[in-house]
Amino acid sequence: MSKQTLAALTAQIVAFRDARDWAQFHNPKDVALSLSLEVGEVLEHMQWVNGEALQTRLTERREAVGEELADVLYYTLLLAHDLGIELDTAFAAKMARNAEKYPVAKARGSSKKYTEL
Repeated sequence: MSKQTLAALTAQIVAFRDARDWAQFHNPKDVALSLSLEVGEVLEHMQWVNGEALQTRLTERREAVGEELADVLYYTLLLAHDLGIELDTAFAAKMARNAEKYPVAKARGSSKKYTEL
């Protein structure tokens, strides 16, 4: 599969939804709920295991986890589209803020929140 831009992926998602007349069901709350549920399905693959057993399970379930992550991406792009949010712009701004909050000199190798650095 070729790598697609966010705009191309979003257009594909919107066309899929619109061909099925599902926009009537896709208010922001319900799309956000669906996003949250799909994140939960990603987490189900990790539940009750840790360490090496977790790595083994994720390797064994790589395709299934990928499908769930694709669902997360679907709802993320759909919600951003419906709210008029340019994700590439929002992402760049967020990364710039994160760089300020977590300067390398203070944050490298630390799991502390920026307020604790």
